[in-house]
Amino acid sequence: MAKKAKETPNSMAEATQPLTFLCVTCYYKGSDFMRAVKALGHKVLLITAKKLEKEEWPRESIDDIFYVADENDDWNMDDVIKGVSYIARSENIDRVVALDDYDVEKAATIREHLRVPGMGKTRSHYFRDKLAMRIEAQDAGIAVPEFIGVFNHKKISEYCKKVSPPWLIKPRSKASALGIKKLHNEEELWRALDQLGDEQSFYVLEKFEPGDVYHVDALTVDGKVVFARAHKYLNPPMEVAHEGRVFRSINVEYGSEEEQLLLDMNEKVLKAFGLKHGASHTEFIRSHKDGKLYFLETSARVGGANIVELVEASSGINLWVEWAKIEALRKGEKYELPKVKKEYSGILISLAKQENPDTSAYSDKEVWWRMTRKWHAGLIIKSKSRERIVELLDDYGKRFYTDFFASQPLPDKPTN
Repeated sequence: MAKKAKETPNSMAEATQPLTFLCVTCYYKGSDFMRAVKALGHKVLLITAKKLEKEEWPRESIDDIFYVADENDDWNMDDVIKGVSYIARSENIDRVVALDDYDVEKAATIREHLRVPGMGKTRSHYFRDKLAMRIEAQDAGIAVPEFIGVFNHKKISEYCKKVSPPWLIKPRSKASALGIKKLHNEEELWRALDQLGDEQSFYVLEKFEPGDVYHVDALTVDGKVVFARAHKYLNPPMEVAHEGRVFRSINVEYGSEEEQLLLDMNEKVLKAFGLKHGASHTEFIRSHKDGKLYFLETSARVGGANIVELVEASSGINLWVEWAKIEALRKGEKYELPKVKKEYSGILISLAKQENPDTSAYSDKEVWWRMTRKWHAGLIIKSKSRERIVELLDDYGKRFYTDFFASQPLPDKPTN
């Protein structure tokens, strides 16, 4: 019988020595993650865009910040790799974490260069490239709207004859509804492809499926989902982005068939895509036509649009904080999920016509969180009654259009 190897003084020291986290983001976010990492006793390094230098980063929780020149919102990754390698001369980097969707591939590139454990470039494509997502999901037997990569024009013509419009043309690697266009006939499609020119291969064409859109936000440890919450968008993200609407979302009913379908499909997606640990935000649509649930997209990060706060309101679980705990696990350590509450919560957010909108008139006891971002109005409400949340979201939604609502054209690129 093989004897268990004894722990040497060096191995014991390594088990207690603080880890060094390299956080990467081209967007101002992730403060709670960095605070949580620091609170666990670890070192935090941040790489971000030079234009974000004056943002209110949690500097008390960050040991050093490095800025990257970002011409046209793009980073020169050769320069980034050289810069990170220089940092690595004096810092033993143990974890590389992407705090935003746009940074997943950047972090993967850095991990592979430094040989730091975690998701590599090939795996990261399943969480960034909408074409890779659809192919991987389809291969795993997960339903997806009919799609085709924008490569061969003959095959695209055949697709158009087989799949009736409307279609959506989507950038393969942009977040949310950025760059998505709805096309109603072949003439519109070919005109759109002509406008894209040499960029068209970076898009995917997909059948537009009218339906209810959902998101499942989860935490995964060692390939197993340890926490997940399913929500329904009351206004689909594409409608909010392109038509100008108040963004609203609410938990689906606990214990319902709808919730179980969403949680089961979410687990199937994350298993197929090979997510080993961390946070994820996955979206699905339930077709009005056939009632079937289809996979839309996923990401290896927490959801945007204050979904972290929405989840925390109903569950008591802060996804940023728990993600930090998961990332900080060492080999052999076990993760313990805090006690989970089962309340209901809802969110509504709108661009505002006022620089600092006053939401004090929304004074019901269910109001749990208020947005303080300039030119935005937002609230999160929570209750033990889902019916009460629906009632308030309907009432507040109507009032938001009168009190605050403003809209602007959707940019082609994210704004910071």
